Amino acid sequence: MLEKEEEEEEEEAVLGKMLVVKVPCCILEAGKIGVFGTCNCNLHARKCRFNMELYKLSGRVSGGVCHRCRHNTAGRHCHYCKEGFYRDSSTPISHRRACKPCDCHPVGALGKTCNQTTGQCPCKDGVTGIMCNRCAKGYQQSRSTIAPCIKVPDPSSIRSVPPSYSQHTCGKCKITKRRLKLRKYCRRDYALVARVINREELGEYTRFDIQVTDVFKRTRADRVRRGGEKLWVKNIDLTCRCPEIKMGGEYLILGRKERKQPPGLVINRHSLFIKWRNNKQMRMRRFLKKASKKCRPSRY
Repeated sequence: MLEKEEEEEEEEAVLGKMLVVKVPCCILEAGKIGVFGTCNCNLHARKCRFNMELYKLSGRVSGGVCHRCRHNTAGRHCHYCKEGFYRDSSTPISHRRACKPCDCHPVGALGKTCNQTTGQCPCKDGVTGIMCNRCAKGYQQSRSTIAPCIKVPDPSSIRSVPPSYSQHTCGKCKITKRRLKLRKYCRRDYALVARVINREELGEYTRFDIQVTDVFKRTRADRVRRGGEKLWVKNIDLTCRCPEIKMGGEYLILGRKERKQPPGLVINRHSLFIKWRNNKQMRMRRFLKKASKKCRPSRY
């Protein structure tokens, strides 16, 4: 037993001195001291290191770890592609161009990295393709960078005005005809810009999934933020096209929170729902600056 322990200590001492060895002259793939082999780095590294832990775990067969893998490879033997690259199956792993850079679409993909084996980029909802560069079946392209592909509305689900609803029954739609003034801005709890990306009819309401792109006003109790939000509109109002909401459309929405309402934002008689145009940006910024001095608590 003592002799075996002494042999192991002597072996570790000799191997420990040879931490960095040039390819191919190394003992890393050897089974015994003094028997030399080659370090398998797939021609992507010029040096390899000896790792005692790996050597022991392999049953004292191999302890080599390739050092500074080149050609966008990684791993103990430079045998797979590093992050941001994927394996080109048409070339051997030893080829200097075996790893190709991910080519993920800057808008359609969730990030710049792809599957290191297939090259598939992670796509946003409704987006497909290896590079996430086209809309999936049942989706259409929008102008939003957040939701570049939105569902194609089902013609059977689009509500039309039935014969029983005349112009007199519906009346004038005030929420889309109101002029945007500071007084109206002051009387609302929130003011934001959002793009409509989906809709679903639920009982007496239709719920729209919206993507908030800009927030000009919010209260402490009303934590409206950029990102996904729910917008609720009564079906009777949609029947009268008050407001008329188009999928993929971008709107300026001003409103006030009610005590009893579904979670999210609700369009009611106190709301302003206006088609968004970039020329309104400066006006909203002016309202934001003047609000602290000129806005006073008031009723509708």
